[in-house]
Amino acid sequence: MRALLAFALGAVLAAPVQAMEFSDIDGWAVADHAAALAVFRNSCDRIEGASWQHACAEASHAPDPRTFFETTFQPHPLPAPTLFTGYYEPELHASLNRTDRFSSPVYALPPEGAPAIPRADMPAALAGRGLEIAWLEDPAEAFFLQVQGSGRLRLPDGRSVRLGYAGKNGSEYRSIGREMVQRGIMTVEQASAPAIKDWIRAHPQDGQNLMNHNPSFVFFRVLDLPDDAGPIGTMGVPLTAMQSLAVDPRIVQLGAPVFVQAEGVDHLFVAQDTGSAIKGAGRADMFMGSGDAVGIAAGHMRARGQMFVLIPRED
Repeated sequence: MRALLAFALGAVLAAPVQAMEFSDIDGWAVADHAAALAVFRNSCDRIEGASWQHACAEASHAPDPRTFFETTFQPHPLPAPTLFTGYYEPELHASLNRTDRFSSPVYALPPEGAPAIPRADMPAALAGRGLEIAWLEDPAEAFFLQVQGSGRLRLPDGRSVRLGYAGKNGSEYRSIGREMVQRGIMTVEQASAPAIKDWIRAHPQDGQNLMNHNPSFVFFRVLDLPDDAGPIGTMGVPLTAMQSLAVDPRIVQLGAPVFVQAEGVDHLFVAQDTGSAIKGAGRADMFMGSGDAVGIAAGHMRARGQMFVLIPRED
């Protein structure tokens, strides 16, 4: 069991992880076990290891979702308190051609791979290469599309284009919201995604300099997805609103069920995605859905609590 936990929860934890019982977790009894089981089934066949594949086989014919989780898994609380934030799939107006209105490019991954240069140098390096997938209305939207890692583009003729993550330049992600707080531009409470976008638009030059503080740069690919499917996560399956969780895979096994106990949120998720800003046991990101209204809610999501990672029982 100790070796399994070292793999599943990551060897970087500073404190040992102790198993517990489901009856000791507040909120577990009223979780939506059926919804979580459906999402777990979507990606469980992609987890390596005999114990996980046994759990996947059990999931395929489990008659009662809650009983399945309680008999197949044992919960392990992560020792570090976790900050939970929200992310979403933005829905943005765009054009396949550059116009006066649409002038901020979204780039495909170069055939030779991403240039290992920071964000500030990327426009010059990509100029004239024909890698533009589409054009957005302003630099703030293009920047936050990269932060989210996927998006729906609404074209002037009514068509829709789905974008997914294709690669990045390898630079470490830096939060521009944290940078704005450190510069005294906003307080922690004020630094939501909508407020940051508005500030960038109101201060074009300073806004560009602020965005360049984050050297990480993301490239995209066009996805063939139905409108009712979520974006593709790291595990290669569509994400499900308020059921898929982004985690640090060094800490939490991708595909593992995770019960979240936080301020206003007691919910059973499945770890199906990762994110540049999600590092360590103290961070996780809830996928909240698609569209502008969801984006506002996701931009304001900040809840502190704990993760309980469900690991297959040895017996």
